[in-house]
Amino acid sequence: MLTLDKIYHAAFILKGVIRETALIHAPLINPQSEVYLKTENLQITGSFKVRGAYYKISQLSADEKAKGVIACSAGNHAQGVALAAAKNGIPSLICIPDSAPISKVEATKSYGAEVCLVKGVYDDAYQKACELQKESGATFIHPFDDPDVIAGQGTIGLEILNQLPDVDAVVVPVGGGGLISGVAYAVKSLNPDCKVYGVQASGAPSMVKALEGKKVEALQCVSTFADGIAVKCPGDVTYDLCSKYVDEVVTVTDDEIATAILTLIEQQKMIAEGAGAVAVAAVMFNKIDVKGKKVVCLLSGGNIDVTILSRVISRGLLKAGRSGDLVIEMVDKPGQLKEVSAIIANLGGNVVSVHHDRGGENTGMNACSLHIRMETRNREHLDQIRNAIVEAGFHIVNSKL
Repeated sequence: MLTLDKIYHAAFILKGVIRETALIHAPLINPQSEVYLKTENLQITGSFKVRGAYYKISQLSADEKAKGVIACSAGNHAQGVALAAAKNGIPSLICIPDSAPISKVEATKSYGAEVCLVKGVYDDAYQKACELQKESGATFIHPFDDPDVIAGQGTIGLEILNQLPDVDAVVVPVGGGGLISGVAYAVKSLNPDCKVYGVQASGAPSMVKALEGKKVEALQCVSTFADGIAVKCPGDVTYDLCSKYVDEVVTVTDDEIATAILTLIEQQKMIAEGAGAVAVAAVMFNKIDVKGKKVVCLLSGGNIDVTILSRVISRGLLKAGRSGDLVIEMVDKPGQLKEVSAIIANLGGNVVSVHHDRGGENTGMNACSLHIRMETRNREHLDQIRNAIVEAGFHIVNSKL
């Protein structure tokens, strides 16, 4: 059973093990509200997961510790279990989906854990971990559906209320539901008037579907680059807690998540992974009512692979209107490129790439197409340039604005 006393006990056990992460004011995330960031992306191991993993392992008996622990994870829980096991001097085996970022896999190994890569997503790794647990007799450390793990995550709720006692709303990423269950239980127990909102990726809305249908069912598939919350099925314990203590769970798209990551980099100098940025995305794009409220967005993790980060930045620029592509059909004669470039330059745009194509099979004999990628200030700026090009007599056949 989860109790407030258990969460306080977890906070006591975790003192000296984890960081009490800072609460940072971020006024530009949503100018209509007073936004703060709970920076669990700066936690040891780069994620909140070490809280629940360490507390769970600390409560094992001597016999259980002697047999070691086993876990499954998309990467962050893996690192938390690996570090907690190492600090307690016990062996750990972690099953990780083979789609997890290499950086998370290597970090898990660096903490001393044995890693088993499993083909598929988190749920496939879970099945493999269950099989190996039966063979070895090791204790399974569930990533979310365990009262001790949830209590560890709930210590974040205690910290938020201590750092901002008059908070109006707390916005939390949701995968399997362990984080929001602990945070919501702690917050609602101490401040029932504070709203607690969950956020999932639109390509992995398992808790949203469970709450809508009032029962836990596995999704057929999940599709999102936010691997930390790409969970097909929430837990039974977490579903019950979310039903009682969470006000609403909403979804955000991958493009919105990418924009949130880019915004955090530029405005706050913060690196967040996809799962870590969904709360910010929900507040940025007004998926929940936060107007005039003091809101805490929980940045749950910062373990993003640098190759994914480069793609995310490109997508974020497109979504924010900071980058755009135009394909212009024109007559193949001297001066055309110069004229288009002059329009863009005079309006303050910056051309970053140009491709001139005379060989299109659907174009006229004296026609060509011009592919241009531009850097711009925002979407309104892009529209201004596009309209000016059309007004100059050019025909835009395709655009990505």
